[in-house]
Amino acid sequence: MRAFVATSLGAATFAALVVPLALPAGANPAPARTAAAPGPASADVPGSTQSLPLVRLGDRDRVLPGRGTGRAGRAAPLGMPVKDVRPFSLVGVVWNDAKAELHGQPQVRTRATGSHRWGAWQDVQTHYDDAPDLDAAERRGDKPRGGTAPLWVGDSDAVQMRIAPEQGRQAVTELPAGMRLELVDPGRPAKPRDPAPNAAGQEAEGANLNAGLAPPGATTIPAAPANALQADLAAAGEEERGQAPAAQPQIGPRPQIITRIGWGADEQLREAKLEYTKTVKAAFVHHSATGNGYSCNQSGAIVRGIYRYHVKSNHWRDLGYNFLIDKCGAVFEGRAGGVARPVMGAHTLGFNNDTTGIAVIGTFDKAKPPAPALDALGKLTAWKLGLHGRDPAGKATLTSAGNNRYKKGTKVRLNVISGHRDGYVTSCPGAALYGTLGSARTASARFQGR
Repeated sequence: MRAFVATSLGAATFAALVVPLALPAGANPAPARTAAAPGPASADVPGSTQSLPLVRLGDRDRVLPGRGTGRAGRAAPLGMPVKDVRPFSLVGVVWNDAKAELHGQPQVRTRATGSHRWGAWQDVQTHYDDAPDLDAAERRGDKPRGGTAPLWVGDSDAVQMRIAPEQGRQAVTELPAGMRLELVDPGRPAKPRDPAPNAAGQEAEGANLNAGLAPPGATTIPAAPANALQADLAAAGEEERGQAPAAQPQIGPRPQIITRIGWGADEQLREAKLEYTKTVKAAFVHHSATGNGYSCNQSGAIVRGIYRYHVKSNHWRDLGYNFLIDKCGAVFEGRAGGVARPVMGAHTLGFNNDTTGIAVIGTFDKAKPPAPALDALGKLTAWKLGLHGRDPAGKATLTSAGNNRYKKGTKVRLNVISGHRDGYVTSCPGAALYGTLGSARTASARFQGR
């Protein structure tokens, strides 16, 4: 995700489809807790998405605050006036063409469910380039849509939305076609049950993708020392592909990982087919840009919300990230396919092949990333990269699939642990998190015993 707005996605390849407009100018984080799997609720409540087309706003709804905001004038004529809706907890904006850009700043405010308390206006991060590659298989099915980053707002039952001019601009002059406000209820998962011995379908398949690391139906993959990772190495499959690590591979201990069953993934949402890359040469670090106003017992719901947004709103095949880490250091399994395997993600447009994508849940443009999250990042990369014979403090050569920074086919030498901005013109993973990656490389290499 990024708040970067000065660079377009590239000339002809990324030309935006827009609708011209005639416009004049115009929560505190909770304290950390010990990382643990979220406790399942007693009753299953399926998630849902309310997809609302933007409507014309009256003059009153287009009034923007003036002084001290860096913006002036009026909001775009399309938005959402105050609207009572079914409960939701995560919000985003999407449009028809994934190549189109929104040159405006969406802002939302929400009302806490069952109350009269409205929150303050919040910016939604506009450019969402944690995405599938241009030639990826998931771009050939249900056509992917452009969209903002999703924003976690907590349990809400009313919403208001507007699009302000970008910083330094006087007006919103054009908007992508087909804009919709997406309101996501992540639902509440039932208590996980062990799958039947002969169970069929995606749910049973997903339960066995981590075979050898945890029993079927497990909500967590337990931590394991570096000298007890034979099953992990077998699952990584490097020997099968003729890319065996060194005789004595340097691998960090396996951290505890909350499985998709553990965070309550509805496996019927995603596509059944799984996709893999040849290996994992590098890890790209992201921030989710969902905001920092969450408690760690809400992390599972946030992951479910992002998953539903990626699949139902963005039209991707599955959750884009391979792993997510919350502020308390809990590690979540992301895209289905097996945590030790080289699963093809949708996280770094142009460099999803032979990489893994890790999102730290939160927004870290200015906010300092929590120490437990950074510790978990070091441990996760030491294990994941070690399974594929990679030195976290080293370099890797990757081939671009095409984006706004590197043309398709360009070979790029990057850090084995890189920030999203290293492979794409973006502010992700936020300046504050990006500034810690040097320390993350050092810590990860230390966990590998280097």
